Amino acid sequence: MDSLLRILLTKVEEKINRGSSEKWTNYDFEQLSESILDYTSVQLSTTTLKRIWGKVKYPHAPAIQTLNTLAQFTGFTDWRDFELKNSDLVKENKEKITIQSEEPTPVQIPGRTMAIGKYLVAAVVLALIVLVYVGFKRRGLPKIEPADYSFSLNKIKITGVPNSVIFTYDASKSPTDSVYIVQTWDITRKTLVPKNGKNHSAIYYYPGYFNTKLIIDSTIVKRQDLQISSDGWLGLIQTTGNPIYFTKQEIAATEGVKIDSSLLVAHDIPLMPASPKTIFYNQRDLGDLMDDNFDFETIIRNQNTSADNTCHKTDVLIQCKDDIIIIPLGAKGCVGNINLAFAGTYLNSKYNDLSGFGCDLTQWTKLKVVCRNRHAKIFVNDNLVFELDAPNDPVGIVGVQYRFNGPAEIKYSRFWNKAGKLINLD
Repeated sequence: MDSLLRILLTKVEEKINRGSSEKWTNYDFEQLSESILDYTSVQLSTTTLKRIWGKVKYPHAPAIQTLNTLAQFTGFTDWRDFELKNSDLVKENKEKITIQSEEPTPVQIPGRTMAIGKYLVAAVVLALIVLVYVGFKRRGLPKIEPADYSFSLNKIKITGVPNSVIFTYDASKSPTDSVYIVQTWDITRKTLVPKNGKNHSAIYYYPGYFNTKLIIDSTIVKRQDLQISSDGWLGLIQTTGNPIYFTKQEIAATEGVKIDSSLLVAHDIPLMPASPKTIFYNQRDLGDLMDDNFDFETIIRNQNTSADNTCHKTDVLIQCKDDIIIIPLGAKGCVGNINLAFAGTYLNSKYNDLSGFGCDLTQWTKLKVVCRNRHAKIFVNDNLVFELDAPNDPVGIVGVQYRFNGPAEIKYSRFWNKAGKLINLD
């Protein structure tokens, strides 16, 4: 595995083209973390990356989720795919080393020795020419100084969606026309903007916490955090175009919130042949609530019995600043195809036992998370179903998101912070 890991790290270095990792600073690892997030939608912290590259002492092997992400970043399906497609290269290298070590010392023949010497001299001279050329070429490139640029944003609305954001930037000193504004981790929202422009506007249709960026060529020079809050509970239907929003009054229930079949009919949203994608949000500033020490509890139900909802696949998301927790729930017979994410830990049911997340969501189902010092315990209907550690650095929690198929209900959603203070989402 060590040889394979070295090959994988080399491929990563080649892809981001930032020179030898021996000279990387914290800034280079930040750039790598951003690139991986943009490409895979998975956040690997700078601390995790430094451990893998040997910049920080860490006696344990990298987590398989980390290896999967790096493999995906370099164009492979996962670590196993990378392993299979590069095992011959490792074997070939080992054979070369063995052959070289077993070769006897050659007998020196004057004519051949002289010829070999000429070739060796020529190779050294060529290498020196290349190094000098590369050195001059690099010196000729203007250095990008983040202090030469400015980047700010302004929300049109304080809360709620849709919401427009006006970005103001100064990239006039850019040595290239490759000036981009990235509105979120989603690379599809990476927009080329005029080098001598001043403003760029964008519409956000979904709540969230976004790390927006100004990029010059391939260098991130400025960042601005952007929170689009939901103004309390928001219920919507996700479509291929703009979402269909419901008013607070329409989703209000005796307890909590719901989107039922009668509401869907009233908005001419069909239940067949495919159940609509139902999403609830509740996002806002939650103060000092952090993802390394918190309690979370919710009760939900999905009574949609349409033919395409046999598995009752449901995701409960705890959304954080630059991180995510995704807890899957579904019918017991469907736990063979679910994914769990928890602040840097990513698990797939194909390689992990996530059977505890199977439950009957046609009945009220209770989900609880207890996290202490990055160690999390997850309970379903008061039964402990999974424990894990969250490797990423602690960040603030900004709200929740629920994903259902068709009609669904949330009885309540609440947090407790490190001090035990109750935070009700209402």
